[in-house]
Amino acid sequence: MKWAIHQLAKYRDNGMTLDEFVILENVKKRNPDVRNISPVHVTGHCTFGAAQMTCHFQLSGTLILPCARTWEDVEFPFEIQSDEIFSWSDTATAIAQAYDNFHIVEGDVIEVDPVLEELILLEIPLQVFKEGADQFKPEGGNGWSYTTDEDLNDMQEDDQPKLDPRLADLAKYFDQTDE
Repeated sequence: MKWAIHQLAKYRDNGMTLDEFVILENVKKRNPDVRNISPVHVTGHCTFGAAQMTCHFQLSGTLILPCARTWEDVEFPFEIQSDEIFSWSDTATAIAQAYDNFHIVEGDVIEVDPVLEELILLEIPLQVFKEGADQFKPEGGNGWSYTTDEDLNDMQEDDQPKLDPRLADLAKYFDQTDE
């Protein structure tokens, strides 16, 4: 979404209502873990001052992310609400350093897409898990295998040296104490 500043003057009295679907493909370029992103539904309301625009955004959509265990696709729905301020005044630089949601407009066009992309990128969790991923057991591969702690303990118990039955009486001999 891009808006020319001089065209926004007509919304100065009542503000501007938003209800659009936006395609934000750059999210996939900025975070390689994002496999796909649905069109993002952007709703909200923007109000205008002398040299700034304040917008309350509500974003909703779905990201496709890899499962941390199985590497399969996982749908991750998101709902984001944020208040963002866009300023084109001369004193905007001093204010922008104090606030995260303050954006300096360069030129005569307000570009909103990079801000929306940043809001979505901040919502991506470090790990997502597909339903049933805790039951996942990989088969193994060439030169490697998968073993749980329980399986490893069972194998170690099975690997205990077995006593030859012919020598069982000899083992009892060493257990006796001299009397």
